[in-house]
Amino acid sequence: MKRKIYILIFLAVCANLTFAQTFKSDVSKRGTTAAPFLSIGQGARSTAMGSAFAGAANDVSSIYWNPAGLTKAEGFQMMFDHTIWIADVRYNYLAASYNMGDIGTIGLSFISSNVGEMKVTTIDYPGGTGETFTANDMAISLAYAIQLTDKFSIGFNPKFIYQSIWKMSATAFAIDMGVQYVTPFDDAVLAMSISNFGSKIQLLGNSNLVLHDLDPGSTGNNGKIPAYLETGAWSLPLNFRVGVMYAPIKTDQHKLLVAVDATHPSDDYESVNIGAEYSFNKFLFIRGGYKSLFQQDSEESFTLGFGIKQHLMNNVAVLFDYAYQSFGRFKDIQKFTMSVSF
Repeated sequence: MKRKIYILIFLAVCANLTFAQTFKSDVSKRGTTAAPFLSIGQGARSTAMGSAFAGAANDVSSIYWNPAGLTKAEGFQMMFDHTIWIADVRYNYLAASYNMGDIGTIGLSFISSNVGEMKVTTIDYPGGTGETFTANDMAISLAYAIQLTDKFSIGFNPKFIYQSIWKMSATAFAIDMGVQYVTPFDDAVLAMSISNFGSKIQLLGNSNLVLHDLDPGSTGNNGKIPAYLETGAWSLPLNFRVGVMYAPIKTDQHKLLVAVDATHPSDDYESVNIGAEYSFNKFLFIRGGYKSLFQQDSEESFTLGFGIKQHLMNNVAVLFDYAYQSFGRFKDIQKFTMSVSF
């Protein structure tokens, strides 16, 4: 048993070192992608585990982290996640999945933002023109996962993305893909996923409509010709994850999960996430982790959380999860998740 554990740890370290050597870059590319809300982790359980969830994904939140994990989500599951983000921005995430047995598992998710109304200000009216505007983010996805063998599963999650601000909006299409493999080393899970692989997104609308003078040095010409300011098309935040999950303790009353993920985002430095979850009698869950390990100038660090699961009427279970994430000089993040399964 110990020999298998040592071999597994050795393979995980080698995989992470290989990953780092292959993809390591000295350029972060921060701020070079659009729709950054797609990088906000969904589900308090995964957030409390330091976002090390590619291999640990086994419930309805797998739709976001690794759609292959949906094959382990038994029966019908539904979750609602509320995130208190930076600058009082609120995100709501709703997801549901249904396991159809040998023919696979389907899932549906919806995420939206709430930033509230803001005043429209101009140079002439710095206190406001009397108008208000708002900004919105939204993504809808439909996932499918199937167990190809008793050890190997694969999943896909195509999605539609929408953003708007004042009188402008943008849309894009993307897909998430993932795999999970239960290794012979004491059923440790090796996983890989890629998120937000898709089209570029470009804001269009009436907010960039201006009146332009083609020849400001001339008189007598029309100096108020309607024109549109040009906007650029931006890539989505692509993210590649490699993860390992291992359960060193598995008894009827006690279970301990340990997970490690290496991430390669297209808009930041590479980093490593680590996390753990201890459960007692499948009722109480204590979680902790560290996000963005080895990442340069990161504000993210340790994470904590807990969960309580209560069974009702034998086949119905209700689970409440909470997560706290340190965010350095910014406001710390809190997440609340309510899940139902039967």
